Amino acid sequence: MKEFKDFLTNIEYPKSKSSWDIAGVIKGKNGFYRFDTKPLKNNAKAGSFKTKADKIVFEYKKKYTVLDVEELHQYLKDNSKRVVDIEELASKLEWCIILPCH
Repeated sequence: MKEFKDFLTNIEYPKSKSSWDIAGVIKGKNGFYRFDTKPLKNNAKAGSFKTKADKIVFEYKKKYTVLDVEELHQYLKDNSKRVVDIEELASKLEWCIILPCH
């Protein structure tokens, strides 16, 4: 299985406990971002509107779905949702990158 970090260049890690896990540039792209890569637990991922992460990464169905945190939060607020399907988010949000895990 390919790890998410294998898709990044210029990798950095937080120097202390943080809401993001890894930072870097997705290969072939040009933005440097902080990523929340915490795994799903029971098909759910808890998060905070106060996160310092720029992007959130979901490993689901043998792929990584990378979403913009700010856009995700706005979608959740606008649609009064607390629970959403990752595939629904990938189709509804403008900033979305899908990378193969395997």
